[in-house]
Amino acid sequence: MAIITKVSAQKRPGRYNIFLDGHYAFSVSEKTLAEFVLLKGQELTDQQIDQVRAFDADAKATELAARYLGYEPRTIKEVHDYLVKHEISEAAAASAIGELADLGYLNDPEYARLFIKNDLKVGQNGPKAVSRDLQRKGLDQETAAEAIAEVAAADWIAVGQRLVKSLIRQQGKIAQKEVKRKMQAKLFSHGFTSTLAAAVVDSFDFNDSEEEQLEALKKQGIKAYKRFRRYDEGTREQKIKQYLYVHGFSTSEIAAFLSGEVIDLDELSEY
Repeated sequence: MAIITKVSAQKRPGRYNIFLDGHYAFSVSEKTLAEFVLLKGQELTDQQIDQVRAFDADAKATELAARYLGYEPRTIKEVHDYLVKHEISEAAAASAIGELADLGYLNDPEYARLFIKNDLKVGQNGPKAVSRDLQRKGLDQETAAEAIAEVAAADWIAVGQRLVKSLIRQQGKIAQKEVKRKMQAKLFSHGFTSTLAAAVVDSFDFNDSEEEQLEALKKQGIKAYKRFRRYDEGTREQKIKQYLYVHGFSTSEIAAFLSGEVIDLDELSEY
């Protein structure tokens, strides 16, 4: 049995020093002080002292976690890792997380919905990338998948359009097929499925005028000629064919360029 011989306020607001039998024993929060009515002259058993310390550790963890949540929503894992980083015991961290979850301040499924909602507004990632982001924040794969499944395909398509809209300006500079290929590659790299990527590409108007396609063929053909001009005629023609084919032009368009229908071959030699 120990007797509280002194209770003094710390310089830190809301914290109090507890002295037992004339010696400093531990410090507690104002909440703990009030909960156990810790006053000078009060007797405490070893069991009661353990209860006071455990309660104070839980209260400290809850207060720290609440402050952390005050800046922005967090996942349960983020809060847990934050508490452990600040030397909170596993037991106190679990107690704080449980209390905040009961109060509705920690809710991983709701966090996932809010995260996705924000990403749909300003982000450029598809469902696969968003799922990876959520799992990095500590959500399990199932929770992430359920939240993503709630999003309509039209919303993902809108994100994809925002991601690749700048590429549409390359019409007239490169082949239409190459524009589409670049779009799909960018969409895949940002976590869009093949189905969504195709839907995004199909949502754009690719009805190029014949003049735009010919202009693109001319530009790429000249570029190919300049790159391979040092080769003999046969080798140069073969390399130009390969270059234009890789860049999305059809065999008939390539033949038209090489026959001088797009640009006079005499004029081409001046480049």
